[in-house]
Amino acid sequence: MDKILIAGGKRLQGEIVISGAKNAALPIIAASLLTGEEVRLLNVPRLNDISTMCRLMERLGTKIISDGERLSIKNKEVSSFEASYDVVKTMRASVLVLGPLITRFGEARISLPGGCAIGARPINLHLMALEKMGAEVRVEHGYVIARAGRLKGARIYLDFPTVTGTENLIMAATIADGTTLIENAACEPEIVDLANLLTGMGARITGAGSDLIVIEGVDSLRGTEYRIMPDRIEAGTYIAASAITGGDLFLRGCPARYLEAVIIKLREAGVDIAEDGDGLRVRLSKKLRSIDIKTMTYPGFPTDMQAQMMALMTVSSGISIITETIFEKRFSHVAELRRLGADIKIEGNSAMVKGVETLSGANVMASDLRASASLVLAGLRAEGETVISRVYHLDRGYERMAEKLTGVGAKIDRVRGS
Repeated sequence: MDKILIAGGKRLQGEIVISGAKNAALPIIAASLLTGEEVRLLNVPRLNDISTMCRLMERLGTKIISDGERLSIKNKEVSSFEASYDVVKTMRASVLVLGPLITRFGEARISLPGGCAIGARPINLHLMALEKMGAEVRVEHGYVIARAGRLKGARIYLDFPTVTGTENLIMAATIADGTTLIENAACEPEIVDLANLLTGMGARITGAGSDLIVIEGVDSLRGTEYRIMPDRIEAGTYIAASAITGGDLFLRGCPARYLEAVIIKLREAGVDIAEDGDGLRVRLSKKLRSIDIKTMTYPGFPTDMQAQMMALMTVSSGISIITETIFEKRFSHVAELRRLGADIKIEGNSAMVKGVETLSGANVMASDLRASASLVLAGLRAEGETVISRVYHLDRGYERMAEKLTGVGAKIDRVRGS
């Protein structure tokens, strides 16, 4: 397996262009199943999860042409409605084809999803809502099996504002018979991006970005061309990279509106962040201050930035309390940060981080996507060499991370494994 080698202590300076958002691109690719006409996507990040989703779609009969950051998708000849275990075992987002398949074709057989090992993340809310819309759903032998005539609009209340659940239900409702109301819906910007794509395809959706989304079903959707939004978590990670190295970075293509909670907390920690044209300028001109963080659903502080902020707090002045409320088992990076010299104690769903003067390079192992990013950040700051193994996790969510960091002054190499 590949490894990343980092010689720490280099100040980052220059410009990084933020890639398209993986978490917007995945449901948007799945949404193309709702029409037989061509869907053209721009600013698609080149990531392993995107490749996995494309392979899954091709198994269904989708024709996909990839040209750099562009995808041409045609679903005129879909002949299979099964997303098998061998394709989806590494990626939870595979469940996103469930809504489009059941509403357009009347059947779906989807392997229960995999992905990062950061908790149970059950999909029961998706399934109960589809049943309320008239689908017959059962789970057997590790597969979700669903059948339906034309789905019926329904009033759905989500016990938890699940992001993938909200996305699946929006897609299922677009060509259902009647009006669907989703209450306690997730509000993430990626959901707004999906709704914008679907509206361009002819869907009638109001309220995306709020906790009440209304979808008036139409008979069919058309093809379109759409540009994927920038990745707010990638941007947040590079903001933290600038701060932890005392750097000066310009992040191009990163609107501040996607990162309000992150920016507020980083400014509280002493990081200078300013909007500048079509991006953000990030500097650190003083010592980092410890701050407390509590992850919450959007627009609160994102759980996908928790590990990166913990890395930043390891070299701050004072004590930080970081509380994880979204996922259990999302402190796997703590043991590895300790190997680099971090002072962290865990109690329940909270971590107490006492800032230290220096971190020291060591061999560490990534356990999930965002944990991987936190180790890269810590390695950038640490004295000596840090070697990170199992970096395939990074390839799921960060496009050309080593290359981008090298371009702004980091000494970082990727070593191919056997």
